[in-house]
Amino acid sequence: MSLLTEAYQSRDQISLIPFQGDAAEVLLPPTKSIAMAKKRLEQMPCGGGSPLAHALQQAMLTGINAQKSGDVGKVVVVLISDGRANVPLCVSMGEEFDPEADEDSKDGKPSRKYLKEETLACAKQMAALPGFNLLCIDTENKFISTGVAKDIADAAWGKYHQIAKADGNAIASVTNQALNSIK
Repeated sequence: MSLLTEAYQSRDQISLIPFQGDAAEVLLPPTKSIAMAKKRLEQMPCGGGSPLAHALQQAMLTGINAQKSGDVGKVVVVLISDGRANVPLCVSMGEEFDPEADEDSKDGKPSRKYLKEETLACAKQMAALPGFNLLCIDTENKFISTGVAKDIADAAWGKYHQIAKADGNAIASVTNQALNSIK
């Protein structure tokens, strides 16, 4: 909630794009309404799959549209994730996964390598967008870390922070520090 207060005080807009199940969806389009953001944050779904590539695409599309409206100059995407995608982009778009597209596919499912490459390709697209910044907050246990969240941040030319415990206060603290360095 402290992030919402900070956004309100800075006159920033905030958007919420949860990614779970098979797709990411814009739960809250860019707004300055802290009350609406708080209400949607409390209702935000969790659990299930991690369509990470789709989440990055939705964030880019939302940011581009906000820039075109003239209301937004700089877009900061705060990605809170362990970096472990498990839903391919095609499934998020309503299509079937083609195992022929992934030489390492097993039992008709995409390999981790395929999902990682797909997510990194989206992150690289974000790096090419003017006025976009990515802040990746890695929630993966650092002792068993795959390092994918760091790779995502690097591909997007973004900032990376690993936090030991993904609670609201830790996320708010890291995010505030990083946002202040970006602004």
